[in-house]
Amino acid sequence: MTNDIDRHGGKAVWRQIADHLEADIMAGRLKPGERLATEHDLARQFAVNRHTARRALAALADMGMVRTEQGRGSFVQEHVIDYRVRRRTRFSENISAARREPGGRLLDERDLPADEDLAAKLDIPRGSPVLMLRILGEADGRPISLASHYFPKDRFPGLADAFRDTGSITKALARCGVADYLRRHTRVTARMPRAEDLRALQQPANRPILQAESLNVDTDGRPVFFTVARFASDRVQLVFEP
Repeated sequence: MTNDIDRHGGKAVWRQIADHLEADIMAGRLKPGERLATEHDLARQFAVNRHTARRALAALADMGMVRTEQGRGSFVQEHVIDYRVRRRTRFSENISAARREPGGRLLDERDLPADEDLAAKLDIPRGSPVLMLRILGEADGRPISLASHYFPKDRFPGLADAFRDTGSITKALARCGVADYLRRHTRVTARMPRAEDLRALQQPANRPILQAESLNVDTDGRPVFFTVARFASDRVQLVFEP
């Protein structure tokens, strides 16, 4: 394969290596989720130094064709998940519908006093206790979302324990007396990731994330929880449905 590299033409060698790998991905010779050759192996295969191989992999990552996991290597990017935003939006159902295994990890739990904005969203007095759960959402073990959920604590005093027992917000709320809840509104923006997003979502710093702010209410229209969720935009696309 080294004979396919033109070392005297106008195109940079790293770009040619990236083109070879891109062609293998597009032709299906490298499958979604498949691990690519290491920098060392690529350097040997194309008779270049590791810096050149690294630059080729970085170019593919910038294009969204591969993802790099620290300590594990580079992998062909899987197909983007259609995350459906509808009247009843449920994380596990969305991921299962995409034929992936849903998962979630509780990263943080704390009590906060409701500021003016949060109090208005949850329809509670300012300063009232709010339970915040920060959850890392996963599909097939890969992080796709980082969500901060805010609940009126006086209404759901046992919610944190219920979530730890069930691993599901829907099941935890059912234990606390809310058998069903509906999405009242969702607001989506795109922004560049912060340090916390980079660590949790394991994505490049130059790729935007999707931030969705949403309010869920019970069947009587009473606010149940407010959420700020950040999605890895190369793994998830939001699809709005009636």
